[in-house]
Amino acid sequence: MDQEEEIKYFVRIRDTDLDGTKKALIALTGIKGVGRHAATYIANKAQVNSHALLGKMSDEEVERLRTAVDEYAECVPTWMLNRPIDVLSGKPRHLLASEVGLTLEEDINTMRKIRSYRGIRHETGQKVRGQRTKSTGRTGTTVGVKRKKE
Repeated sequence: MDQEEEIKYFVRIRDTDLDGTKKALIALTGIKGVGRHAATYIANKAQVNSHALLGKMSDEEVERLRTAVDEYAECVPTWMLNRPIDVLSGKPRHLLASEVGLTLEEDINTMRKIRSYRGIRHETGQKVRGQRTKSTGRTGTTVGVKRKKE
Protein backbone atom coordinates (compact mmCIF):
# COMPACT_ATOMS: atom_id res chain seq x y z
CA MET A 1 0.00 0.00 0.00
CA ASP A 2 1.09 3.56 -0.72
CA GLN A 3 1.55 5.78 2.26
CA GLU A 4 -0.20 9.06 1.68
CA GLU A 5 1.92 12.10 2.46
CA GLU A 6 0.72 14.51 5.09
CA ILE A 7 -0.20 17.85 3.61
CA LYS A 8 0.68 21.12 5.35
CA TYR A 9 -2.35 23.35 4.90
CA PHE A 10 -0.41 26.53 5.68
CA VAL A 11 3.14 27.28 4.58
CA ARG A 12 4.66 30.46 5.98
CA ILE A 13 6.86 32.44 3.62
CA ARG A 14 7.78 36.10 4.18
CA ASP A 15 5.29 36.65 7.04
CA THR A 16 2.43 35.35 4.88
CA ASP A 17 0.45 32.15 5.32
CA LEU A 18 0.21 30.50 1.91
CA ASP A 19 -2.42 27.90 1.00
CA GLY A 20 -0.76 24.47 0.96
CA THR A 21 -3.58 22.92 -1.09
CA LYS A 22 -2.68 25.02 -4.16
CA LYS A 23 0.08 24.59 -6.71
CA ALA A 24 3.32 26.34 -5.76
CA LEU A 25 3.01 28.80 -8.64
CA ILE A 26 -0.47 29.95 -7.60
CA ALA A 27 0.24 29.86 -3.86
CA LEU A 28 3.27 32.16 -4.24
CA THR A 29 1.04 34.85 -5.70
CA GLY A 30 -0.58 35.03 -2.26
CA ILE A 31 2.42 37.08 -1.13
CA LYS A 32 1.78 40.78 -1.76
CA GLY A 33 4.22 42.00 -4.40
CA VAL A 34 4.55 38.61 -6.11
CA GLY A 35 2.56 38.16 -9.31
CA ARG A 36 2.45 35.22 -11.69
CA HIS A 37 5.57 36.27 -13.60
CA ALA A 38 7.58 36.75 -10.40
CA ALA A 39 6.24 33.46 -8.98
CA THR A 40 7.42 31.58 -12.08
CA TYR A 41 10.86 33.12 -11.76
CA ILE A 42 11.05 32.29 -8.03
CA ALA A 43 10.01 28.66 -8.58
CA ASN A 44 12.61 28.23 -11.34
CA LYS A 45 15.31 29.90 -9.21
CA ALA A 46 14.51 27.59 -6.27
CA GLN A 47 14.53 24.58 -8.64
CA VAL A 48 11.17 23.24 -7.48
CA ASN A 49 8.28 21.84 -9.47
CA SER A 50 5.94 24.81 -9.85
CA HIS A 51 2.95 22.51 -10.47
CA ALA A 52 3.42 20.46 -7.29
CA LEU A 53 1.22 21.21 -4.29
CA LEU A 54 2.95 23.59 -1.91
CA GLY A 55 1.80 21.63 1.16
CA LYS A 56 3.36 18.39 -0.09
CA MET A 57 6.80 19.88 -0.72
CA SER A 58 9.66 18.86 1.53
CA ASP A 59 11.04 21.28 4.11
CA GLU A 60 14.20 21.65 2.02
CA GLU A 61 12.20 22.76 -1.05
CA VAL A 62 10.18 25.24 1.00
CA GLU A 63 13.41 26.64 2.45
CA ARG A 64 14.79 27.06 -1.09
CA LEU A 65 11.60 28.94 -2.00
CA ARG A 66 12.08 31.21 1.03
CA THR A 67 15.63 32.10 0.03
CA ALA A 68 14.58 32.64 -3.60
CA VAL A 69 11.86 35.07 -2.47
CA ASP A 70 14.34 36.94 -0.25
CA GLU A 71 16.96 37.19 -3.01
CA TYR A 72 14.47 38.06 -5.78
CA ALA A 73 15.38 41.77 -5.97
CA GLU A 74 19.09 41.10 -6.47
CA CYS A 75 18.58 38.49 -9.21
CA VAL A 76 16.17 40.18 -11.62
CA PRO A 77 16.59 43.15 -13.96
CA THR A 78 15.30 46.52 -12.80
CA TRP A 79 12.25 46.45 -15.06
CA MET A 80 10.90 43.41 -13.15
CA LEU A 81 10.92 45.23 -9.79
CA ASN A 82 7.78 46.85 -8.42
CA ARG A 83 9.74 49.92 -7.27
CA PRO A 84 12.47 50.55 -9.89
CA ILE A 85 13.60 53.78 -8.21
CA ASP A 86 12.99 54.27 -4.51
CA VAL A 87 12.19 57.91 -3.73
CA LEU A 88 14.30 58.11 -0.58
CA SER A 89 17.35 55.97 -1.39
CA GLY A 90 17.33 56.27 -5.20
CA LYS A 91 18.09 52.57 -5.52
CA PRO A 92 15.90 49.88 -7.09
CA ARG A 93 13.83 47.81 -4.61
CA HIS A 94 11.19 45.12 -4.69
CA LEU A 95 8.58 45.42 -1.96
CA LEU A 96 7.07 42.25 -0.53
CA ALA A 97 4.34 41.39 1.99
CA SER A 98 3.70 44.11 4.58
CA GLU A 99 6.28 46.48 3.02
CA VAL A 100 3.87 47.17 0.13
CA GLY A 101 1.13 48.69 2.28
CA LEU A 102 3.51 50.53 4.60
CA THR A 103 5.40 52.13 1.71
CA LEU A 104 2.16 53.17 0.00
CA GLU A 105 0.97 54.90 3.19
CA GLU A 106 4.39 56.54 3.57
CA ASP A 107 4.27 57.84 -0.03
CA ILE A 108 0.77 59.26 0.41
CA ASN A 109 1.78 60.97 3.67
CA THR A 110 4.81 62.47 1.92
CA MET A 111 2.55 63.85 -0.83
CA ARG A 112 0.28 65.35 1.83
CA LYS A 113 3.20 66.96 3.64
CA ILE A 114 4.62 68.64 0.54
CA ARG A 115 1.07 69.73 -0.40
CA SER A 116 1.25 68.27 -3.91
CA TYR A 117 -1.92 68.16 -6.02
CA ARG A 118 -2.21 64.40 -5.54
CA GLY A 119 -1.64 64.76 -1.80
CA ILE A 120 -4.44 67.31 -1.49
CA ARG A 121 -6.79 65.06 -3.51
CA HIS A 122 -5.94 62.13 -1.19
CA GLU A 123 -6.60 64.33 1.85
CA THR A 124 -10.00 65.47 0.67
CA GLY A 125 -11.05 61.99 -0.48
CA GLN A 126 -11.44 62.98 -4.12
CA LYS A 127 -10.32 61.08 -7.21
CA VAL A 128 -6.58 61.34 -7.71
CA ARG A 129 -5.86 60.15 -11.24
CA GLY A 130 -7.71 62.66 -13.38
CA GLN A 131 -11.09 60.96 -13.54
CA ARG A 132 -14.23 63.04 -13.98
CA THR A 133 -16.09 63.86 -10.80
CA LYS A 134 -19.25 65.61 -11.96
CA SER A 135 -21.43 62.52 -12.03
CA THR A 136 -19.35 59.75 -10.40
CA GLY A 137 -17.48 59.34 -7.16
CA ARG A 138 -20.08 61.21 -5.17
CA THR A 139 -20.01 60.70 -1.43
CA GLY A 140 -22.04 61.94 1.51
CA THR A 141 -25.46 63.45 1.06
CA THR A 142 -25.04 64.40 -2.60
CA VAL A 143 -28.23 63.89 -4.60
CA GLY A 144 -28.46 63.40 -8.38
CA VAL A 145 -29.32 66.06 -10.93
CA LYS A 146 -30.33 69.63 -10.13
CA ARG A 147 -33.09 71.09 -12.29
CA LYS A 148 -32.95 74.60 -13.64
CA LYS A 149 -35.69 76.90 -12.39
CA GLU A 150 -37.99 77.84 -15.24
